[in-house]
Amino acid sequence: MSRHLQHKSLVRGAGATGILIATMLIATAGPGGAAPVPFLARFNTVSEVASTVPPNGDQNPYGVANVPNSTGALVGGNTLVSNFNSSNNLQGTGTTIVQVAPDGQTSLFAQISTDLPGCPGGVGLTTALVVLQDGYVVVGSLPVSDDGSGTPMAGCLIVLNNEGVPVETWAGNGINGPWDMTSVQLFGPFAELFVTNVLNGTVAAAGNVTYHGSVLRLVVLDPQGRPPTLVGSAVVASGFAEQLNSSALVLGPTGLALEPNGTLYVADTVLSRIAAVPGATTRAYPLTAGATTVSQGGALAGPLGLTAAPNGDLIAVNGDNGDAVEVTPWGTQVDSKAIDPFDSAGDLFGLSIAPDDRGILFVDDNGSANSLDLLH
Repeated sequence: MSRHLQHKSLVRGAGATGILIATMLIATAGPGGAAPVPFLARFNTVSEVASTVPPNGDQNPYGVANVPNSTGALVGGNTLVSNFNSSNNLQGTGTTIVQVAPDGQTSLFAQISTDLPGCPGGVGLTTALVVLQDGYVVVGSLPVSDDGSGTPMAGCLIVLNNEGVPVETWAGNGINGPWDMTSVQLFGPFAELFVTNVLNGTVAAAGNVTYHGSVLRLVVLDPQGRPPTLVGSAVVASGFAEQLNSSALVLGPTGLALEPNGTLYVADTVLSRIAAVPGATTRAYPLTAGATTVSQGGALAGPLGLTAAPNGDLIAVNGDNGDAVEVTPWGTQVDSKAIDPFDSAGDLFGLSIAPDDRGILFVDDNGSANSLDLLH
């Protein structure tokens, strides 16, 4: 199934005057003074790659992670997708990760027990999903008590080996409702994981907006052939808006994108903005008040997923209207495209740049759809 799209270019940014935006565009212009072509402008068609519903019927795909290398059951070039809902479509009860090949072939990578030791409250897999260099997979869990009808719980991060078997869990250490995640390999066997947390005071606020959302940096020792070990954690940013939501369970800081210069970008869903955390990989103290606003409003409307494009721009996907929005690192919104126009609250969480830069992979949970789609 494919559909053709239309896109619109944008020349507005939060708090920027027309003169400032024009200066930015000229400064980054290509040969002959022409502005660079946005990454989004290369693609005009959305096709379903595959259904993400596994044999047990789990629904609501959330996390997306590309598999870099073949090892165990993982196949390089494939994509992992985590499910947040079980077959009865209750949030915070999904337990599966599926593996999707570029040709649409799918397989069940993991089905995690709901009473996994070390994960407070049970299992409900979120958008937080990464594959480390040696094939260990880390996925976030934000379970909901009473089989999806009760209270969101603190949850944990679950580490699985390359066969999809849980080998350890990480809880506490500032982990409180892990919602999304990105990672970077450091020197030698060390890696850093950046995790957004959306339950710091959210339940107590009883539906009101509270400003305690955070981003954690976790330092992980990842020796070849042995499970990774959590060796340290620190808050790199705090003060993000959070709110319980009847459709999406909870709203808060979601998508994360790390640029090579160490700046971490955060999609702030509640305030429809993208924030920056400079020096996130080495920062010794946290930025407060939701970090530094880079772009707000305009085409951003409840951004959920976020990723870095090959040209250095950021691609955000909106939960409010189904649009993808391209934003430069300094906040200029240069393009937007309706990739999932049948808008549905809580849609468009995980996304990634497809291998070989052939498009953008994203999850679609609109209506009866539970699929991994490709903008190409």
